[in-house]
Amino acid sequence: MAEVQPEPGKIAAQNRRARHDYLIESTVEAGIILVGTEVKSLRTGQASIAEAFAREMDGELFLVNAHIPEYRQAHRLLQHEVKRPRKLLLHRKEMGKLMGSIKREGVTIVPLAIYFNPRGLAKVQLGLAKGKRMADKRQAEKDRDWQRDKARLMRNKG
Repeated sequence: MAEVQPEPGKIAAQNRRARHDYLIESTVEAGIILVGTEVKSLRTGQASIAEAFAREMDGELFLVNAHIPEYRQAHRLLQHEVKRPRKLLLHRKEMGKLMGSIKREGVTIVPLAIYFNPRGLAKVQLGLAKGKRMADKRQAEKDRDWQRDKARLMRNKG
């Protein structure tokens, strides 16, 4: 699966907590089916994907629990449902790999970011994730602190 990084200025929503709570094995870029008011609301940058995950329903992947708020400038009758399941668009081969891996125990698909690609299309960066235990989180924090201290020491000495 190809590693695709979103452009920094085009990120609409980011799940920073996912890298802390999960060990990300691989990432994949997927399209997402949105209605007009969802796209406009995403462009304002107010969406939240902290509790979101991908689930298989009827042989397709859906993004569940992603909170995209209503677009205030739109007419009341044209508003979208805030936490509805949104269909993810993937190539059949990629979807097969993801579906096979989520059938394993302890593996889930979490969204890492929702962003707009250079063509202006909304994309979701999905991560194939395994849950971390508390000891793993503490070790990761120790390693991060040591790297920060080491960089500070090298900067002061060098």
